[in-house]
Amino acid sequence: MRAILAHVEATLAGGAACAWIVVADPEASRTHYNGEWVDGVRHRPLRVWVELADRLGVRLRLRPRPPARLAIGFEALAAAPPAGPARERYGADSELARIDKAEEPGLVLDLAEAVERAALPPTPRVLELGCGSGWALALVHELAADRAPHLVGVDHSPSALAAARARLGPLAELHEADLATLPSLALGRFDLVLAIGVLQSPGVDDRALLRHVVQDRLTATGAVIFGVPNCRYRDGVLVPGARIRNLRQPELGLVVKDLAFYRKYLQQHDREVWITGRHYLFVTGAARR
Repeated sequence: MRAILAHVEATLAGGAACAWIVVADPEASRTHYNGEWVDGVRHRPLRVWVELADRLGVRLRLRPRPPARLAIGFEALAAAPPAGPARERYGADSELARIDKAEEPGLVLDLAEAVERAALPPTPRVLELGCGSGWALALVHELAADRAPHLVGVDHSPSALAAARARLGPLAELHEADLATLPSLALGRFDLVLAIGVLQSPGVDDRALLRHVVQDRLTATGAVIFGVPNCRYRDGVLVPGARIRNLRQPELGLVVKDLAFYRKYLQQHDREVWITGRHYLFVTGAARR
């Protein structure tokens, strides 16, 4: 997705009226998640191109194909598969492992902006909590390659860490540990701490984790980026909104409460705070300058 973004932005910046790309037919792989490889190409549903055009502030065009009409279907989603063992709920063989968040244009744009706001120094130390397959660390490395970041990841899933090692190789130092044991890990302090989709995970005390990160893991000018999910994934589809049991529509009360707490706490510790994003709400807390 980063390459597509770069091509489209560069083409339009160069004066072209329209930046065209050739992609796989979304209808051919409708039950696959965005970014999954299908027959040698990445599947991307139509909503990805709609979102990309929306975020870039451009008009989405499709090459005309006869006849000049479009049939719209509304297909029910399959039931969510049963959750696996808690330790491997987000492991390499889980349903969620099929999802490559680095292929979500909005998420990539929002995370890139958050990293820019973090104002990383040369050779920054970057820690990701719940790093999973390492997609976010890989993106941070790409965004801050000129600063030669030192990447550190922590996750409790052995299979997810294996995927992260395959993705990152020698670029990252990875640790298998539960986040509840984070205070006992001799990792030192960091210029940036990431936690995307982690603070709301089952069994995680988000308040205690936030306090530990700010007080014991950040340098004096360190920054945090927390990604709070405002969506769900099911049967190859990204479903906007956080769902509460017994309610048919998304409910934002708990999300707003969490965001308000994070913002207030970070401001109390001399951080300037931004809350951005759509499907993932990013809380960026950077040292006041």
